[in-house]
Amino acid sequence: MPDPVTHTLDVPGATLTYDVRGDLAERDQPVLLLIASPMGASGFPTLASYFADRTVVTYDPRGVERSVRTDGWGELSPDDHAADLVALFEALDAGPVELFASSGGAVNALALVAQRPDLISTLVAHEPPLAGILPDREAALAACEDIYQTYQRDGMGAGMAKFIALVGFEGELPADYTEQLVPDPATFGLPTEDDSSRDDALLGQNIRGCTSYQPDFDALEKAKDRLVLAVGDESRQQLAGRAGKAVAERLGLAPVTFPSNHGGFLGNEYGMPGKPEEFAARLREVLAGR
Repeated sequence: MPDPVTHTLDVPGATLTYDVRGDLAERDQPVLLLIASPMGASGFPTLASYFADRTVVTYDPRGVERSVRTDGWGELSPDDHAADLVALFEALDAGPVELFASSGGAVNALALVAQRPDLISTLVAHEPPLAGILPDREAALAACEDIYQTYQRDGMGAGMAKFIALVGFEGELPADYTEQLVPDPATFGLPTEDDSSRDDALLGQNIRGCTSYQPDFDALEKAKDRLVLAVGDESRQQLAGRAGKAVAERLGLAPVTFPSNHGGFLGNEYGMPGKPEEFAARLREVLAGR
């Protein structure tokens, strides 16, 4: 796999940074984008290494890592990120591309496909955390709102502890979920003191817009031949996995099981490796079948 070459792209309100492994001029070589949100390109080196036969593109979403916002600070929606992706795809000028999108990136990618299906040959949407389409949507959205308000009130450690507890919860959330025992940040190795910053990309910028997003299912229905909904073998009963299955059900598609969990494609980028070799093999198999 070639070393990544870094580029920047100015878009309204931000400068996006993206990396290209391979040669975009090689038109006979497929182009594969790997995206997430709020995770940036730093989460994909291991997965990218398994696709040396493709030109692989990764990027940092607006407000994450190297992609600096110039529009101040505030919450973002998946439509905001979809507009950035349109600009990125047009800058790449690579024709319809393969897109693997995980977590919030999968939500953003669904927004993109609803608006510009012509840019995508295949989208593998891995565990989009669309709390607003779940049967327990009221409890799920209340939990996300509680995380946001906790972050605004008490800081990153308190907010992130609640986030970790939520994303690992198995099954539907009870109506009184937010009234249950508050997790201790120290349990997860998180700071217990508030540093007064409120610029976290997950807790301050994306969590409410992402989880409450309502996809345009009418538009997605017209493009569903380009869509694969993926769920983790170990996380299928957690919020994001359940939401992936819910999207597939709405579109009359069968969800595809991938190895491991919500971060199954990770190597040791963040010290929480999944099963990247098996995950990459499954992704290659799915892309080949399209």
